[in-house]
Amino acid sequence: MAVWSAELPVDPLPALLSADNQALRTFASRDLLGQKARPVQDLWALPEPLKILSKQQRDGSWRYPGQNRARFPEINYDLLETFRQLGLLVYKYGFDQGHAAVRDAAEYIFTCQAPEGDLRGILGTQYMPYYHGVICELLLQASYGDDPRLDKGLDWLLSMRQDDGGWIVPMQAIPAHQKVRELWSAPPVAPDRSLPSSHLATGMVLRALVVHPRWRQMPEVLAAADLLKSRFFRPDAYNDRKAPHYWTKFQYPFWWTNLLTALDSLARLGFSATDPSIRQGTQWFSDHQQDNGLWKTSYEQKGRSNLSAKEQEAMLWVSLAACRMYARFYRDPLS
Repeated sequence: MAVWSAELPVDPLPALLSADNQALRTFASRDLLGQKARPVQDLWALPEPLKILSKQQRDGSWRYPGQNRARFPEINYDLLETFRQLGLLVYKYGFDQGHAAVRDAAEYIFTCQAPEGDLRGILGTQYMPYYHGVICELLLQASYGDDPRLDKGLDWLLSMRQDDGGWIVPMQAIPAHQKVRELWSAPPVAPDRSLPSSHLATGMVLRALVVHPRWRQMPEVLAAADLLKSRFFRPDAYNDRKAPHYWTKFQYPFWWTNLLTALDSLARLGFSATDPSIRQGTQWFSDHQQDNGLWKTSYEQKGRSNLSAKEQEAMLWVSLAACRMYARFYRDPLS
Protein backbone atom coordinates (compact mmCIF):
# COMPACT_ATOMS: atom_id res chain seq x y z
CA MET A 1 0.00 0.00 0.00
CA ALA A 2 1.28 3.47 -0.90
CA VAL A 3 2.03 5.89 1.94
CA TRP A 4 -0.76 8.24 0.92
CA SER A 5 -3.38 5.49 0.66
CA ALA A 6 -2.54 4.34 4.20
CA GLU A 7 -4.05 7.65 5.37
CA LEU A 8 -7.49 6.48 4.19
CA PRO A 9 -9.86 3.89 5.67
CA VAL A 10 -10.08 2.03 2.33
CA ASP A 11 -7.44 1.69 -0.39
CA PRO A 12 -9.02 3.29 -3.51
CA LEU A 13 -6.44 1.89 -5.95
CA PRO A 14 -8.21 -1.41 -6.75
CA ALA A 15 -11.36 0.39 -7.87
CA LEU A 16 -9.41 2.89 -9.98
CA LEU A 17 -7.08 0.35 -11.58
CA SER A 18 -9.96 -1.94 -12.51
CA ALA A 19 -12.06 0.79 -14.14
CA ASP A 20 -13.22 0.27 -17.71
CA ASN A 21 -11.88 3.70 -18.72
CA GLN A 22 -8.46 3.29 -20.33
CA ALA A 23 -7.41 6.91 -19.80
CA LEU A 24 -8.33 6.83 -16.13
CA ARG A 25 -6.37 3.60 -15.58
CA THR A 26 -3.36 5.12 -17.36
CA PHE A 27 -3.30 8.20 -15.12
CA ALA A 28 -3.94 6.19 -11.95
CA SER A 29 -0.97 3.90 -12.68
CA ARG A 30 1.30 6.80 -13.58
CA ASP A 31 0.34 9.34 -10.90
CA LEU A 32 -0.53 7.13 -7.95
CA LEU A 33 1.89 4.22 -8.34
CA GLY A 34 4.71 5.90 -10.25
CA GLN A 35 4.58 3.23 -12.94
CA LYS A 36 5.82 3.90 -16.43
CA ALA A 37 2.67 4.49 -18.43
CA ARG A 38 2.03 4.07 -22.12
CA PRO A 39 2.64 7.29 -24.11
CA VAL A 40 -0.15 9.73 -23.39
CA GLN A 41 -0.46 10.32 -27.13
CA ASP A 42 -2.00 6.85 -27.37
CA LEU A 43 -5.04 8.26 -25.57
CA TRP A 44 -5.54 10.90 -28.25
CA ALA A 45 -6.88 8.27 -30.66
CA LEU A 46 -9.58 6.96 -28.32
CA PRO A 47 -13.19 7.35 -29.54
CA GLU A 48 -14.14 9.89 -26.86
CA PRO A 49 -11.55 12.57 -27.70
CA LEU A 50 -12.04 11.99 -31.42
CA LYS A 51 -15.72 12.78 -30.96
CA ILE A 52 -14.83 16.03 -29.17
CA LEU A 53 -12.34 16.96 -31.90
CA SER A 54 -14.94 16.39 -34.61
CA LYS A 55 -16.96 19.32 -33.27
CA GLN A 56 -14.15 21.87 -33.14
CA GLN A 57 -14.78 24.90 -35.38
CA ARG A 58 -12.36 26.23 -37.97
CA ASP A 59 -11.37 29.14 -35.74
CA GLY A 60 -10.32 26.70 -32.98
CA SER A 61 -13.40 27.19 -30.81
CA TRP A 62 -16.29 24.94 -29.89
CA ARG A 63 -19.75 26.36 -30.45
CA TYR A 64 -21.98 26.81 -27.40
CA PRO A 65 -25.36 25.17 -28.05
CA GLY A 66 -28.59 27.08 -27.61
CA GLN A 67 -27.24 30.61 -27.28
CA ASN A 68 -29.45 33.44 -28.53
CA ARG A 69 -26.69 35.22 -30.40
CA ALA A 70 -28.91 37.86 -31.94
CA ARG A 71 -30.28 38.94 -28.56
CA PHE A 72 -26.97 38.81 -26.67
CA PRO A 73 -24.25 39.56 -29.24
CA GLU A 74 -21.75 40.74 -26.60
CA ILE A 75 -21.91 37.47 -24.63
CA ASN A 76 -19.32 34.98 -25.89
CA TYR A 77 -20.41 31.60 -24.62
CA ASP A 78 -18.27 29.97 -27.31
CA LEU A 79 -15.33 30.85 -25.04
CA LEU A 80 -17.08 29.00 -22.22
CA GLU A 81 -17.72 25.95 -24.40
CA THR A 82 -14.13 26.01 -25.65
CA PHE A 83 -12.92 25.99 -22.04
CA ARG A 84 -15.19 23.04 -21.30
CA GLN A 85 -14.27 20.91 -24.32
CA LEU A 86 -10.56 21.73 -24.24
CA GLY A 87 -10.59 20.88 -20.54
CA LEU A 88 -11.90 17.39 -21.32
CA LEU A 89 -9.10 16.86 -23.83
CA VAL A 90 -6.34 18.16 -21.56
CA TYR A 91 -7.40 16.74 -18.20
CA LYS A 92 -8.92 13.42 -19.24
CA TYR A 93 -6.77 12.52 -22.24
CA GLY A 94 -3.50 14.37 -21.71
CA PHE A 95 -3.67 16.65 -24.75
CA ASP A 96 -1.13 19.47 -24.90
CA GLN A 97 0.16 21.97 -27.43
CA GLY A 98 1.79 19.14 -29.34
CA HIS A 99 -1.66 18.55 -30.87
CA ALA A 100 -2.87 20.96 -33.54
CA ALA A 101 -6.36 21.14 -32.02
CA VAL A 102 -4.92 22.49 -28.76
CA ARG A 103 -2.86 25.07 -30.61
CA ASP A 104 -5.91 26.19 -32.56
CA ALA A 105 -8.02 26.40 -29.41
CA ALA A 106 -5.34 28.39 -27.58
CA GLU A 107 -5.10 30.88 -30.41
CA TYR A 108 -8.86 31.31 -30.33
CA ILE A 109 -8.76 31.88 -26.55
CA PHE A 110 -6.05 34.52 -26.93
CA THR A 111 -8.26 36.43 -29.39
CA CYS A 112 -10.48 37.02 -26.34
CA GLN A 113 -7.66 38.69 -24.39
CA ALA A 114 -8.17 42.39 -23.72
CA PRO A 115 -5.26 44.88 -23.87
CA GLU A 116 -5.19 44.89 -20.06
CA GLY A 117 -4.30 41.19 -20.15
CA ASP A 118 -7.56 39.57 -19.05
CA LEU A 119 -9.81 37.23 -20.99
CA ARG A 120 -13.34 38.55 -21.55
CA GLY A 121 -16.59 37.51 -23.16
CA ILE A 122 -18.42 35.07 -20.90
CA LEU A 123 -19.69 38.06 -18.89
CA GLY A 124 -19.85 40.28 -21.95
CA THR A 125 -17.47 43.20 -21.57
CA GLN A 126 -17.14 42.73 -17.79
CA TYR A 127 -14.14 41.40 -15.90
CA MET A 128 -14.27 37.70 -15.06
CA PRO A 129 -11.21 36.89 -12.90
CA TYR A 130 -12.64 33.50 -11.89
CA TYR A 131 -13.09 32.19 -15.43
CA HIS A 132 -9.92 33.97 -16.50
CA GLY A 133 -8.05 32.07 -13.78
CA VAL A 134 -9.27 28.60 -14.68
CA ILE A 135 -8.76 29.17 -18.41
CA CYS A 136 -5.18 30.25 -17.68
CA GLU A 137 -4.76 27.11 -15.57
CA LEU A 138 -5.97 25.02 -18.50
CA LEU A 139 -3.46 26.66 -20.87
CA LEU A 140 -0.66 26.09 -18.37
CA GLN A 141 -1.58 22.42 -18.15
CA ALA A 142 -1.47 22.34 -21.96
CA SER A 143 2.21 23.49 -21.86
CA TYR A 144 1.71 27.22 -22.50
CA GLY A 145 3.78 28.28 -19.49
CA ASP A 146 6.34 30.13 -21.63
CA ASP A 147 3.81 32.15 -23.62
CA PRO A 148 4.14 35.91 -22.88
CA ARG A 149 0.39 36.35 -23.38
CA LEU A 150 -0.16 34.01 -20.47
CA ASP A 151 2.37 35.91 -18.36
CA LYS A 152 0.37 39.05 -19.03
CA GLY A 153 -2.79 37.28 -17.95
CA LEU A 154 -1.25 36.10 -14.67
CA ASP A 155 0.12 39.58 -13.96
CA TRP A 156 -3.40 40.92 -14.45
CA LEU A 157 -4.72 38.50 -11.84
CA LEU A 158 -2.28 39.80 -9.23
CA SER A 159 -3.29 43.35 -10.06
CA MET A 160 -6.95 42.54 -9.29
CA ARG A 161 -6.58 41.40 -5.67
CA GLN A 162 -8.82 42.71 -2.93
CA ASP A 163 -7.37 44.41 0.15
CA ASP A 164 -7.75 41.15 2.09
CA GLY A 165 -5.59 39.32 -0.48
CA GLY A 166 -8.29 37.36 -2.29
CA TRP A 167 -10.43 38.05 -5.34
CA ILE A 168 -14.00 38.85 -6.24
CA VAL A 169 -15.94 38.95 -9.47
CA PRO A 170 -16.73 42.69 -9.58
CA MET A 171 -20.21 41.99 -10.93
CA GLN A 172 -20.92 39.95 -7.77
CA ALA A 173 -20.98 43.19 -5.80
CA ILE A 174 -23.59 44.82 -8.04
CA PRO A 175 -27.13 44.54 -6.59
CA ALA A 176 -29.41 42.41 -8.74
CA HIS A 177 -31.74 45.31 -9.57
CA GLN A 178 -28.78 47.25 -11.01
CA LYS A 179 -27.70 44.47 -13.39
CA VAL A 180 -29.50 45.95 -16.34
CA ARG A 181 -29.18 44.67 -19.88
CA GLU A 182 -26.83 47.47 -20.91
CA LEU A 183 -24.27 46.57 -18.24
CA TRP A 184 -23.06 43.54 -20.20
CA SER A 185 -21.78 45.79 -23.00
CA ALA A 186 -20.64 48.70 -20.80
CA PRO A 187 -17.05 49.44 -19.69
CA PRO A 188 -15.97 46.89 -17.07
CA VAL A 189 -16.94 47.55 -13.46
CA ALA A 190 -13.83 48.01 -11.32
CA PRO A 191 -13.64 45.99 -8.09
CA ASP A 192 -14.27 47.72 -4.78
CA ARG A 193 -11.04 46.62 -3.10
CA SER A 194 -12.41 47.18 0.40
CA LEU A 195 -15.02 44.42 0.04
CA PRO A 196 -14.34 40.94 1.40
CA SER A 197 -13.10 38.46 -1.15
CA SER A 198 -15.13 35.55 -2.49
CA HIS A 199 -13.75 32.08 -1.87
CA LEU A 200 -15.42 30.99 -5.13
CA ALA A 201 -13.33 33.51 -7.07
CA THR A 202 -10.21 33.15 -4.94
CA GLY A 203 -10.04 29.39 -5.36
CA MET A 204 -10.52 29.57 -9.12
CA VAL A 205 -7.87 32.27 -9.53
CA LEU A 206 -5.35 30.44 -7.35
CA ARG A 207 -5.51 27.36 -9.55
CA ALA A 208 -3.71 29.23 -12.32
CA LEU A 209 -1.10 30.76 -10.04
CA VAL A 210 -0.19 27.56 -8.20
CA VAL A 211 0.60 25.53 -11.33
CA HIS A 212 3.18 28.06 -12.56
CA PRO A 213 6.62 27.56 -10.96
CA ARG A 214 7.37 31.28 -10.80
CA TRP A 215 4.02 32.64 -9.60
CA ARG A 216 3.48 29.94 -6.98
CA GLN A 217 6.47 31.26 -5.01
CA MET A 218 5.08 34.79 -4.70
CA PRO A 219 4.06 35.90 -1.21
CA GLU A 220 0.76 37.24 -2.57
CA VAL A 221 -0.15 33.73 -3.73
CA LEU A 222 0.73 32.12 -0.42
CA ALA A 223 -1.27 34.78 1.43
CA ALA A 224 -4.31 34.12 -0.76
CA ALA A 225 -3.94 30.39 -0.10
CA ASP A 226 -3.94 31.06 3.65
CA LEU A 227 -7.13 33.05 3.19
CA LEU A 228 -8.76 30.26 1.17
CA LYS A 229 -8.11 27.55 3.75
CA SER A 230 -9.59 29.75 6.47
CA ARG A 231 -12.93 29.64 4.58
CA PHE A 232 -13.47 25.87 4.50
CA PHE A 233 -17.11 24.89 5.05
CA ARG A 234 -18.19 28.51 5.47
CA PRO A 235 -20.70 30.32 3.23
CA ASP A 236 -19.34 32.60 0.53
CA ALA A 237 -19.63 36.35 0.98
CA TYR A 238 -21.61 36.58 -2.28
CA ASN A 239 -24.64 34.85 -3.74
CA ASP A 240 -22.96 32.69 -6.39
CA ARG A 241 -22.66 29.18 -4.92
CA LYS A 242 -22.93 30.73 -1.48
CA ALA A 243 -24.24 27.85 0.64
CA PRO A 244 -21.68 25.79 2.61
CA HIS A 245 -22.79 22.54 0.91
CA TYR A 246 -21.07 23.69 -2.29
CA TRP A 247 -17.76 22.90 -0.60
CA THR A 248 -18.54 19.21 -1.09
CA LYS A 249 -19.98 19.23 -4.61
CA PHE A 250 -17.24 17.97 -6.91
CA GLN A 251 -16.61 17.95 -10.67
CA TYR A 252 -13.80 16.69 -12.88
CA PRO A 253 -12.32 18.35 -14.80
CA PHE A 254 -12.29 20.93 -12.00
CA TRP A 255 -14.64 23.86 -12.43
CA TRP A 256 -15.96 25.70 -9.37
CA THR A 257 -14.09 26.06 -6.09
CA ASN A 258 -14.78 23.22 -3.68
CA LEU A 259 -12.93 21.35 -0.95
CA LEU A 260 -11.10 19.13 -3.44
CA THR A 261 -9.92 21.93 -5.73
CA ALA A 262 -8.82 24.01 -2.74
CA LEU A 263 -6.88 21.15 -1.12
CA ASP A 264 -5.29 20.32 -4.47
CA SER A 265 -4.02 23.91 -4.79
CA LEU A 266 -2.72 23.94 -1.21
CA ALA A 267 -0.92 20.64 -1.75
CA ARG A 268 0.76 22.02 -4.89
CA LEU A 269 1.96 24.99 -2.83
CA GLY A 270 3.62 22.70 -0.31
CA PHE A 271 1.30 23.25 2.64
CA SER A 272 1.63 20.59 5.31
CA ALA A 273 -0.94 17.85 5.78
CA THR A 274 -0.67 18.55 9.51
CA ASP A 275 -1.97 22.11 9.13
CA PRO A 276 -5.22 22.23 11.19
CA SER A 277 -7.34 23.60 8.33
CA ILE A 278 -5.97 21.09 5.85
CA ARG A 279 -6.40 18.28 8.35
CA GLN A 280 -10.04 19.36 8.70
CA GLY A 281 -10.42 19.10 4.93
CA THR A 282 -8.73 15.74 4.49
CA GLN A 283 -10.70 14.39 7.45
CA TRP A 284 -13.88 15.05 5.48
CA PHE A 285 -12.59 12.78 2.70
CA SER A 286 -11.63 10.12 5.22
CA ASP A 287 -15.07 10.29 6.84
CA HIS A 288 -16.98 10.16 3.54
CA GLN A 289 -15.09 7.46 1.67
CA GLN A 290 -17.33 4.64 0.44
CA ASP A 291 -16.72 0.96 1.05
CA ASN A 292 -15.29 0.65 -2.48
CA GLY A 293 -12.71 3.35 -1.70
CA LEU A 294 -14.30 6.01 -3.92
CA TRP A 295 -16.13 9.29 -3.27
CA LYS A 296 -19.46 10.46 -4.62
CA THR A 297 -19.63 13.78 -6.43
CA SER A 298 -22.80 15.01 -4.61
CA TYR A 299 -24.39 15.52 -8.04
CA GLU A 300 -25.85 12.02 -8.18
CA GLN A 301 -29.60 11.87 -8.71
CA LYS A 302 -31.25 11.44 -5.34
CA GLY A 303 -33.70 8.62 -4.67
CA ARG A 304 -31.90 6.06 -6.86
CA SER A 305 -29.93 3.17 -5.40
CA ASN A 306 -27.92 2.55 -8.58
CA LEU A 307 -25.74 5.12 -10.30
CA SER A 308 -25.98 5.72 -14.02
CA ALA A 309 -22.92 5.00 -16.16
CA LYS A 310 -22.26 8.75 -16.39
CA GLU A 311 -22.46 9.14 -12.61
CA GLN A 312 -20.14 6.17 -12.08
CA GLU A 313 -17.56 7.63 -14.44
CA ALA A 314 -17.80 11.05 -12.75
CA MET A 315 -17.24 9.38 -9.38
CA LEU A 316 -14.13 7.61 -10.68
CA TRP A 317 -12.57 10.80 -12.05
CA VAL A 318 -13.33 12.76 -8.87
CA SER A 319 -11.82 9.93 -6.84
CA LEU A 320 -8.68 9.95 -8.99
CA ALA A 321 -8.35 13.68 -8.34
CA ALA A 322 -8.82 13.12 -4.60
CA CYS A 323 -6.08 10.48 -4.62
CA ARG A 324 -3.75 12.82 -6.49
CA MET A 325 -4.39 15.40 -3.79
CA TYR A 326 -3.49 12.89 -1.07
CA ALA A 327 -0.38 11.81 -2.99
CA ARG A 328 0.75 15.44 -3.20
CA PHE A 329 0.34 16.00 0.52
CA TYR A 330 2.16 12.78 1.39
CA ARG A 331 4.63 12.98 -1.53
CA ASP A 332 4.16 9.41 -2.64
CA PRO A 333 4.80 9.06 -5.53
CA LEU A 334 3.38 12.25 -7.06
CA SER A 335 5.43 15.37 -6.31
